[in-house]
Amino acid sequence: MREIVHLQIGQCGNQIGSKFWEVISEEHGLNATGIYEGDSNLQLERVNVYFNEAHGGKYVPRALLVDLEPGTMDSVRGSRIGALFRPDNFIHGNSGAGNNWAKGHYTEGAELVEQVIDRVRNESESCDCLQGFQLVHSLGGGTGSGMGTLIINKIREEYPDRIMNTFSVMPSPKVSDTVVEPYNATLSVHQLLENTDETFCIDNEALYDICFRTLKLTTPTYGDLNHLVCMTMSGVTTSLRFPGQLNADLRKLAVNMVPFPRLHFFMPGFAPLTPRGSQQYRALTVPELTQQIFDARNMMTACDPRRGRYLTVAAIFRGRMSTKQVEEQMLAMQQKNSNYFVDWIPHNVKVAVCDIPPRGLKMSSTFIGNNTAIQEIFRRVGEQFSLMFKRKAFLHWYTGEGMDEMEFTEAESNLNDLVSEYQQYQDATADLDWEVEEEEVEGPALSATAMVQSQMEVKLETVTEMSKDAVDE
Repeated sequence: MREIVHLQIGQCGNQIGSKFWEVISEEHGLNATGIYEGDSNLQLERVNVYFNEAHGGKYVPRALLVDLEPGTMDSVRGSRIGALFRPDNFIHGNSGAGNNWAKGHYTEGAELVEQVIDRVRNESESCDCLQGFQLVHSLGGGTGSGMGTLIINKIREEYPDRIMNTFSVMPSPKVSDTVVEPYNATLSVHQLLENTDETFCIDNEALYDICFRTLKLTTPTYGDLNHLVCMTMSGVTTSLRFPGQLNADLRKLAVNMVPFPRLHFFMPGFAPLTPRGSQQYRALTVPELTQQIFDARNMMTACDPRRGRYLTVAAIFRGRMSTKQVEEQMLAMQQKNSNYFVDWIPHNVKVAVCDIPPRGLKMSSTFIGNNTAIQEIFRRVGEQFSLMFKRKAFLHWYTGEGMDEMEFTEAESNLNDLVSEYQQYQDATADLDWEVEEEEVEGPALSATAMVQSQMEVKLETVTEMSKDAVDE
């Protein structure tokens, strides 16, 4: 089996994570205490990807719940699925991180991290063939961002060859909880850039927009938002958990989706999203789903994919459908909107098809896009960061925990580099075509080695001329 170890960190991570376990327990036919009550053998065939089998036919999530304050843990314990989790896997401090990245990363979090890594080891050792880790956290607060990135670094040291996959809730300008979000997010992205293989960027603003505009909910709650995120999380890992016609796992996904190691921030999407009352007025077909997942309004990241270009795309379809039709629809989509896809990565759409739909739907599809427009989010965070950092506002809270200003400067420049890298690949095509035309005019193009040799000769000539001049003098 290809097992995944799941970690949820901080208040946001624990709330989304708990909802996720609710959704996939249901899909695998497990009740609130982990006892199987399903109706199909397929539900148990690969249940081990996320669950350990305990005695008495009870299935226990391979999940660690981490927070620096006990509050969120208590509410998970007291919730409908509280009895599902293994009691040892609740790990919490008592002081909280107070929205301070430094507290989560260097002081309070550092005290708790050994205990977490110990439990991670414990879970990993009981796996047959560990595929990787998935981590759910937010980048705006203190625990999810500070301690979350600390845990990622530690896991990376011990398991460098496993896939590290994060679902990160990005701060958005319209829905802001704390004033120091730009600091926490920038310091976190600085870490995520180096230490994760794939990061799904989720944005509260985009989730609110989906609830208002598409689902027509007048007062969306966090429960509604979390449900949207869970549908995507469950979709991404479907082909690991159920048999399908075309399979994709976390590693296949990473290989197909990440053209350059730093550009691993994805925009997720989901379809069908229809208001409760109007479901019977729409046919769920493959063309309809394909249309919806590429729609900017279905994206869970608050940036417009039409302002950038797709480097790569993955789509996971669920339900009984013809693979041929799926391939045709995806190809048609690519041809129709060819200027929104970079032309220097041919066939940059990956498709997976799984036979088993989510609960309550005939078919669904999950979308993962690596689009250069995601730089808008980083740019937005970076601008807010530099406004405050210029005046050193709120900085004493971080330096007081032993941080150095240099770390802020480094994180800021790393974020700016990321933005310009995205921009560079967005504009890449025109420049390359132009260079090729120019070479054709001049005559036969030099081979790579010939070019290097000619450059070396030029350098040698200049060196010898310089030494001659020195001798003359």
